[in-house]
Amino acid sequence: MNDKKIVIAVDGHSSCGKSTMAKSLARLLGYIYIDSGAMYRAVTLYSLRKGWIPNGQPDIKKVIEGLNDIRITFRWDNETEKNTTFLNGENIEEEIRKLEVSQNVSPISTIAEVRHEMVKQQRENGKNKGIVMDGRDIGTVVFPDAELKIFMTASPETRAQRRFLELKEKGLEVNFDDILANVKERDEIDSTRKVSPLKKADDALVLDNSNLTREQQLEWTLEKVKERTKKHEG
Repeated sequence: MNDKKIVIAVDGHSSCGKSTMAKSLARLLGYIYIDSGAMYRAVTLYSLRKGWIPNGQPDIKKVIEGLNDIRITFRWDNETEKNTTFLNGENIEEEIRKLEVSQNVSPISTIAEVRHEMVKQQRENGKNKGIVMDGRDIGTVVFPDAELKIFMTASPETRAQRRFLELKEKGLEVNFDDILANVKERDEIDSTRKVSPLKKADDALVLDNSNLTREQQLEWTLEKVKERTKKHEG
């Protein structure tokens, strides 16, 4: 790989393994990994703690007013070899992956002011290139000029099964049908929201990983990175 660094935007449906692939890619390339999904989950967690999402409906005014008190940062943990999310200095990596946060993150992410603040932080991180970022609107809104855009997808059933196994491995009691319903509901909300809806960028490369291993996905992506890096060098 040459020294010319690019911006890599990874978008796609929930539970497609976007974060896993993006983290591995960043580690292999020596790039900075920015987990945009974790940022919205952090805002959701903060709002849940404050009681701003009664009965699953966020108090939009309180959430917006609270944005000034939210600072989201990322650090690489050498001991666990994982990218770790911090909310105002607190390690929240495990807590933001729980089902309660998953069930409430879509309504929070539809708030225009929340997205504006998160995009502002994300763009600041990408000024010097050499980043990998995953989410729902990275290639369409945050970095429309990214040199490489990847749109990941898989069937709802495949994604629900992956999520089910992931939560079971963490010792959580979960129901497959509940997870499948959550996956489909998130797809509907993400694709139809008025602010930055989930959609494939016109110049994005589609990666359907329904029948691909993580190694195969990474191999495919690295080849695309080589092609785009070579194209944009000079």
